[in-house]
Amino acid sequence: MGASQRRPCLTAKLYWEAELTFKHLLIGALLASTIATPAMAQANTDITVVLSEELDLVEPCMATRSNIGRVILQNISETLTELDVRGDKGLMPRLADSWEDKGDGTWQFKLHSGVKFSDGTTFDAADVKHSFDRVFSDQLTCESKRYFADTTLTFTVVDDLTIDVKAEPAQPVLPLLMSLVTMVPSETPMEFVRDPIGTGPYVMTEWTAGQQIVLDRRADYWGAQPEVTKATYLFRSEPAVRAGMVAAGEADIAPQITAEVADNKATDFTYLNSETVYLRVDGQDAPTSDIRIRQALNAAIDREAFIGTVLPAGTELAVAMVPPTTLGWNPDLTPPAYDPELAKKLIAEAKADGVDVSLPIEVVARTENFPNVTEVSEALVQMFNEVGFTATLHMVEVAEHEQYYSKPYPESTGTRLVLAQHDNSRGDPVFSMFFKYDSKGTQSGVNDPKVDEMIAAASAATGDERAALWSELFKYVHDDIVADVLLFHMVGLSRVGERLDFTPTIATNQQLQLAEIGFK
Repeated sequence: MGASQRRPCLTAKLYWEAELTFKHLLIGALLASTIATPAMAQANTDITVVLSEELDLVEPCMATRSNIGRVILQNISETLTELDVRGDKGLMPRLADSWEDKGDGTWQFKLHSGVKFSDGTTFDAADVKHSFDRVFSDQLTCESKRYFADTTLTFTVVDDLTIDVKAEPAQPVLPLLMSLVTMVPSETPMEFVRDPIGTGPYVMTEWTAGQQIVLDRRADYWGAQPEVTKATYLFRSEPAVRAGMVAAGEADIAPQITAEVADNKATDFTYLNSETVYLRVDGQDAPTSDIRIRQALNAAIDREAFIGTVLPAGTELAVAMVPPTTLGWNPDLTPPAYDPELAKKLIAEAKADGVDVSLPIEVVARTENFPNVTEVSEALVQMFNEVGFTATLHMVEVAEHEQYYSKPYPESTGTRLVLAQHDNSRGDPVFSMFFKYDSKGTQSGVNDPKVDEMIAAASAATGDERAALWSELFKYVHDDIVADVLLFHMVGLSRVGERLDFTPTIATNQQLQLAEIGFK
């Protein structure tokens, strides 16, 4: 690649510099108005969390979606198992004390005794069965369902504290999959709920849409009492405002801030999180059904130009849907080179063979999905247009984004590229590859029988064979079919008030366990 190809996209950089200058002019006024507001009266053990986007739901079966999980996962609603992301304990008990592989795809789970839901009812094996019935019900579109691929689960209640789970085909990582589904009482209806009832240490006492959510600590929680007595969640879209609220003592945690406002070493934390940003390509739509067009989209992007400008230093270029810490990571894969001339050549070749390259390409992105998502989206569209595509940008809120992100996809003239951020903090590709790439996957743009076979084989394997099969799949998806436009493994930046004893981790983008927060 020549020097001219390595040079950052100048028009994009000039745009960002002008945009950042404008933002800096606004930050002073925004912070001044925020700091002028009297600090909230709160007990020493009450905290305020300021989030970047509002919640559209507080439904337990949607807790794997990051904006919902930060509030309810393991706070209101708990899972049978839990992965230790702060240490080296691996998979830990939560509502299940132990589990045993009984063979033939069946695992037996022993439940913790004496657990009660926030409504006073006792948690038992029937609640586990009902919780999974809700997740897999056709009456609901639960986020958690996507992670189970085409696995069929059969639940047999042995007694109140024992349940057998048979997976067909067998799932060697079934106990790890149990960390994805939150438990609800058997009486919970087959519809989304507004007032979640869970076994967790907190209960939701207020939800004022668009303003705040309040969680209060339960006096009757079955486990150890957390130090935080109350958590109030506020929503502010501007990163500088969120950071300023923590600096002014109006909030205690801002889980998502930007590099441009992360200027206090005492309160600001940077860490490689488990999120991968990518553009989902619908491989059945024209013109992206032609592999040369998918290659051209990848070659049109100057990925390096984003890092250190609108994305923080430390952001890594992605070559897979999962972070490098994942089982089966393939170190031989390299990001597509920025080569606009190659992109133009590929488009011309496709056009000469009858591909209608004039068809529109709409980039759909979710506001507040990650810091500076609008600037990233606008620059991507600009880069596509510079090589000859007819691209436009459509920014949407989280609820509307879901309509484009999951099947059935809305019809379109031309194709849509859905900008999304995918989390896999659990260390195994099984949590990503089926629903992102299998022909039956709910967020897949791929329809390739070989991919389906490779996913099934890797999901059923164990040990070194499992790692090798995942590694082979990563290469096939990235090099051979160019399934999507992989962009970045993200860096998280959070601001934590100095009175708290809390360090963000790889899981902070997906969940924020109040029980992990202490006071200095």
